[in-house]
Amino acid sequence: MAALLGRDLLSLADISPTELQELLQLATQLKSQQLKLQCNKVLGLLFSKASTRTRVSFTVAMYQLGGQVIDLNPNVTQVSRGEPLQDTARVLDRYLDILAIRTFAQQDLETFAHYAKIPVINALTDAEHPCQVLADLLTIQESFNTLAGLTLTYVGDGNNMANSLMLGCALVGMNVRIATPSGYEPDSKIVEQARAIANNKTEVLVTHDPELAAKGSAVLYTDVWASMGQEAEADNRMPIFQPYQISEQLLSLAQPEAIVLHCLPAHRGEEITEAVIEGSQSRVWEQAENRLHAQKALLASILGAK
Repeated sequence: MAALLGRDLLSLADISPTELQELLQLATQLKSQQLKLQCNKVLGLLFSKASTRTRVSFTVAMYQLGGQVIDLNPNVTQVSRGEPLQDTARVLDRYLDILAIRTFAQQDLETFAHYAKIPVINALTDAEHPCQVLADLLTIQESFNTLAGLTLTYVGDGNNMANSLMLGCALVGMNVRIATPSGYEPDSKIVEQARAIANNKTEVLVTHDPELAAKGSAVLYTDVWASMGQEAEADNRMPIFQPYQISEQLLSLAQPEAIVLHCLPAHRGEEITEAVIEGSQSRVWEQAENRLHAQKALLASILGAK
């Protein structure tokens, strides 16, 4: 994975299909302990949004690689007092080896990456969540022993998960269908970007019909109906999104061997039913574990672990 050495990951579109496949292969080797890598580096976590899986998985991954982690909570740094992002970026650049940022605006992430010479990883923005999709693809590959030609259906809000899933699926040769209510579609620029990557070899479909999208799919995927920062809209969204719930009925339209994914946290009874998330076709907990292995592979590749 020398090709990723020292590079940023701000979007899944930053890497090639070959690089993505190699990352997944490395994650598999690290998970099975066929390969053990070490790097004595320091990772900074600058998270403006709450986090469980991203924070813990990045921390454990770095410790397992032999490195150190500094949790840069904005509330106890000068960021909370208005220090310009470019100033913070140039200071952290002199202390850290790599920085993972979880924030609201994609532009803030890009500002950090512009001013910091060290690699910067998108640990989630309102636009994209690339590290989650690395784990998602690893989970799908484990379930089907392949990715190419499969169909993933995402139902719900056309948010950062929908955006990154379109890019990730296009890169690995999967069909992707995004079913959202009218007015909640994914970013049109990312739709076109994903279609350009797919190059008419696979499908990138955006629809308002969840049943059409689910029919014959190998993977059903959902996320909360109101993301962080949208809590005030949650009650208004509830009736709009109700038809987009992953229920037993919707799952019955997919392939018999289909799996169900959710990036968590989940609101049972809203975007997914209790029976589905706890059912035999759920791979949600394997998916959550794979955040660790996928991000370890990413850190090892960018930092040149040996």
